[in-house]
Amino acid sequence: MLDIGYSLSRRFPDPPQTDYRTADGRALRHDLFCGDVYLADTAADRELSTAWGWVPVLDFAWALCDIVERLDRDPRGSRAAEPQYAELDFTESSDRMLFMRRFGWVEVEADWMPGGEPPLVFDHRELRREARDFLHDLAADLTDLHEGLGDNVLVWDLLARFPRV
Repeated sequence: MLDIGYSLSRRFPDPPQTDYRTADGRALRHDLFCGDVYLADTAADRELSTAWGWVPVLDFAWALCDIVERLDRDPRGSRAAEPQYAELDFTESSDRMLFMRRFGWVEVEADWMPGGEPPLVFDHRELRREARDFLHDLAADLTDLHEGLGDNVLVWDLLARFPRV
């Protein structure tokens, strides 16, 4: 079973003068809502997480949904034997999270994983569902915390682009 989660950082708070209603894409993806994220395989009791405190969590959710869709471009879907690759790079460092789909399974590993540790493996459909649920749950949490964010057109477009499945 897959669990995706986050925690917001107290070390990198959002600027107090931020108007979340009109925040642009750069602010939403790179400047606001910093913290840490994790992907966990609860059945295997393994986790891939950041511990930096500065990861823009909304950008992570957004990028993860994009990556899951990119991994599904082969028209053969889960029957595709040819590996499909994608990576999520963290803007403020050289670290990357790497994704490889073959058939219906996605392997996830990161540059900072200890050598020799096997990647986390998830069913692609489950990863798609959980990534979208994470995005919607995160947006709801952030909207509760930040007045006006629920009125931001970019957030509306993002949630419409990746509806819950």
